[in-house]
Amino acid sequence: MHTPEIQNIKTPFYLYDLDLLDATLSEAASQASRYGFQIHYAIKANYDPRILNRICMAGFGMDCVSGNEVKFAIEKGFKPRNIVFAGVGKTDLEIEDAILAGILCLNIESLEELEVTGLIAERLKRVAPVVLRVNPDIPSLTHDYIATGKKENKFGIAMEHLSKALNFCENHPWITFLGLHFHIGSQITSPEPFEELCHAATRIWHDHSITLRGGRLINLGGGLGIDYLEPARNPIPDFGAFFKLFHENLYIPATIGRHFELGRSLTGQCGTLITRVLYVKQGSGKKHVIVDAGMTELIRPALYGAMHKIENLTSNDGIETYDVVGPICESSDFFGKEISLPETRRNDLLKIYSCGAYAESMSMNYNLRGPIDKVYLASFRDTPSFPKLTFNQYSPVPAQ
Repeated sequence: MHTPEIQNIKTPFYLYDLDLLDATLSEAASQASRYGFQIHYAIKANYDPRILNRICMAGFGMDCVSGNEVKFAIEKGFKPRNIVFAGVGKTDLEIEDAILAGILCLNIESLEELEVTGLIAERLKRVAPVVLRVNPDIPSLTHDYIATGKKENKFGIAMEHLSKALNFCENHPWITFLGLHFHIGSQITSPEPFEELCHAATRIWHDHSITLRGGRLINLGGGLGIDYLEPARNPIPDFGAFFKLFHENLYIPATIGRHFELGRSLTGQCGTLITRVLYVKQGSGKKHVIVDAGMTELIRPALYGAMHKIENLTSNDGIETYDVVGPICESSDFFGKEISLPETRRNDLLKIYSCGAYAESMSMNYNLRGPIDKVYLASFRDTPSFPKLTFNQYSPVPAQ
């Protein structure tokens, strides 16, 4: 879509490139299938129905962190048996609904949650399939707010409690233990944390005789990062290197299913945020480009100083330095500080890249802003073709 075509669209709006999404899904599915790996899409990254439709057609499962996400995934065509349900604070009702829906498993994150799940399963007289999320105390070399695998984080079962959790599963008639789950963080762009995860997961699996205890799958989470600085140069992450790393460094029986939860790496680059310049304000020593999008549409920069590439679609004039800020009544409402752009004027259109994940899904109506429009780009409207992923099924044995 060229600039003249979007000049008259009401701004701000999310622009989704469905062709790029399809290419990304195809590459991820192709590389995962080389090793028999299985992918669950992390719906929290982006739950736009058109995006979910393509992910469902690609044969991916779903990774959910709330009861509403589980229900929404099923409504959008994802099979319950391919859905995993994680999260440290599942309510009793969410656990009950997930068991009754027949999902693949609940990823249990504490002894306390495990005990509650056992009580609910017994009351329902329905077996609860569970995977134990382990906190391996691995630094993910990412922002503290999206690091989840260190011992001080709220996520996962501490190593000193794992044996007790395993024994609980073995002795509870309404619990079926399926395996282990790990997730050390998001936006990881170097191989070292993933290699360390493989070594830790291998050690934990064998030290605790997980196969002998009935373990049939290992979920290694997600966390594969994207290129926020040069998104056009690297629109699709290196899924080949990512999956090869796990294939070469994880030493557990070949019969054990390997599962992954990818979110940002699948949808991050297919979305952008288009916003219009309202004013160029000369401040005290710097210029502020004030746009009509704000932290209500993209909160990542305000939340943890995340950087997104910004491009002026209208101007090609000489380069100047600006702070790009939004209209929200918060000093943290900005998209970039001290960034270089062509000379920018009122009504210029700016394109903020890498907004296909954790932009729309984290949007809010603060200042009573309300939702914004979405525009989709695709060279075809028929059903895209993907290398089809197939899931190993782990049906729990009904309790006697």
